Amino acid sequence: MLRPKIPTNPTPAGHITPPVVVAPTAVVPSAQVPPPAPVAPAPSRPTVQLTPGTALALVGGGTAVVLVVGAVLVSLLLAVAITGASVAVCALVIRSLVHADAKRR
Repeated sequence: MLRPKIPTNPTPAGHITPPVVVAPTAVVPSAQVPPPAPVAPAPSRPTVQLTPGTALALVGGGTAVVLVVGAVLVSLLLAVAITGASVAVCALVIRSLVHADAKRR
C-alpha cells in the first residue's frame, strides 16, 4: 500500500573523462631524530592545601546551602499543610450543604 519510491540513477550523459593514473613515487627516509628525554609523570591528583580562609569559605558555603535547602523544605511543608487545611474546610462545607439539603426533603 505505502511503498517508498526509490530514485533511480540516470545514465550519465555528456563527456566522460577517464580516471587519472597516478605514478608511484619513491619514499626517501629522513634523518633519524633521537627520542625525547623522559619526563617525570605529573601526579595523578593535585594536592589541595586547606588554608584557614578556604576552610572558612567552605563552612560558610555549606551553611548557606543548608539554610537554603531547609527554607525550601519548610516552605513545601507549609504549602502542603495549608492545602490540607483548605481541603478539609471544603469537605466540611460540602458535607454541611449536603446534610442541610437532605434535611429539607
